[in-house]
Amino acid sequence: MRTSTVTIHEAKTHLSRLLRKVSAGEEVIISRGSKPVARLVPFANREGKRQPGSLKGKLLVGSEFFEPLPHDELSGWE
Repeated sequence: MRTSTVTIHEAKTHLSRLLRKVSAGEEVIISRGSKPVARLVPFANREGKRQPGSLKGKLLVGSEFFEPLPHDELSGWE
């Protein structure tokens, strides 16, 4: 994702242009001086509410998933 940074004054002056950039997938950071204070990102439109358990029976986990990891692989996680 492409990112650009603007000042608060630029954001107030060019809000419509910045929103077009965000709608196209760009991220815009708004800063006060050199300190970031806000981020404009594309809105993630989610269709409907997520339902707990909606994937039940659709994902299969093999029995080996519950077996202990081999020592050499386990040491990589420590």
